[in-house]
Amino acid sequence: MALLERHDTNSIAHLKMNAPEKLNALSEEMLSALQSQFDNLQNDRQIRAVILSGSGKAFCAGHDLKEMTAGRQAEDGGKAYFTELFQKCAHMMTSIQKLPQPVIAQVHGSATAAGCQLVASCDMAVAADSTRFGVNGVNIGLFCSTPMVALSRNIPRKQAFEMLITGQFINAERARELGLVNRIASEDELEEATTELAETVASKLAVAVKIGKEAFYNQLQMPLSEAYDYTGSVMAENMLFRDTEEGISAFIEKRDPNWEQ
Repeated sequence: MALLERHDTNSIAHLKMNAPEKLNALSEEMLSALQSQFDNLQNDRQIRAVILSGSGKAFCAGHDLKEMTAGRQAEDGGKAYFTELFQKCAHMMTSIQKLPQPVIAQVHGSATAAGCQLVASCDMAVAADSTRFGVNGVNIGLFCSTPMVALSRNIPRKQAFEMLITGQFINAERARELGLVNRIASEDELEEATTELAETVASKLAVAVKIGKEAFYNQLQMPLSEAYDYTGSVMAENMLFRDTEEGISAFIEKRDPNWEQ
């Protein structure tokens, strides 16, 4: 049985972390499996949306602490190992936002530490109403510094710091209030609700979604005037697409667009 399962339905790729006995921890092997799939999806023009989920009782429990403990046995106390591990994890997380396809986290059970980071790194998230979220490394003396990067770019500063410094969990409703997740569904309806969102995304013009997602993340790092200059040029480029012209014509003529892409 694969550590990371994939099946495609129409134009949606479903990725499921499959290490339920470890609560889908981000072991080195899991990080590599995720990275490999994201690399494959980068140039997959048949896929228009991605759903990331976990098997068993939890979405993801963060890094594999037993594996990390073993890494401490190196002569340098594990410094080189830990540096490489966190760089590898950061590369995987940032790969999600660099994909042309929107990635939706389908979250259940719990998403803790780097597992919460994974939710925050996805473009959108749908959570079961019983899900708990936490960056609780501080409870064992390990401040969640790398999860903090994604979390603090999802939710307000003071609420992010409170989660990080107290190690306390928040429920799904609070996660939605803060902006960590988009939608909440019952456990029984979670897959259906996530798929519905993915199908909506997949129905849009793929090339417009691709440049829109890239522009979304790029402009967030820019001053206001620079962001407007940049996004104006992106929209001008978008207007030149044949399928955009067709989409506008179809709207005016009150018919469905005949897109080639």
